Amino acid sequence: MGITDKISGRAKQAVGDITGDADTKQQGRKEERKGDVKDEAAQKEEEASQKRAEAADLAAYIERQGR
Repeated sequence: MGITDKISGRAKQAVGDITGDADTKQQGRKEERKGDVKDEAAQKEEEASQKRAEAADLAAYIERQGR
């Protein structure tokens, strides 16, 4: 998941704040957002996996009913 990106992004933002380096701060924001996107993608993949399992269960049920 994106926890590593989030942590390093926040650290870079803090370094940017302390040093006054806007580029480092911006890089940190981008990295933190990257972690958010990775988390969102993992959540969507989990939802898709659950839907595939539901569809397989329904298909098996329908097949059993047809016999």
